[in-house]
Amino acid sequence: MSNDPALMGDKEFTTTLILCVLLGGLGVHRFYTGHTGIGVVQLLTAGGCGLWTLIDLIQIATGKFKDADGKLLKK
Repeated sequence: MSNDPALMGDKEFTTTLILCVLLGGLGVHRFYTGHTGIGVVQLLTAGGCGLWTLIDLIQIATGKFKDADGKLLKK
């Protein structure tokens, strides 16, 4: 993960990870990071029956998940 401030968003890595683990099936982590449309879809599909939530969890844990502005999460 890069430490360049220009590439870092204002959303916290730890908060996003916790929201995904605890409320991922409801898409809460997507709402938090500004992905409202995808958050609604995850809410209606229970996180894509868990598959979409698992993919998001892996992306967050590996530092590849980005906010709605395309910026990396802040550590």
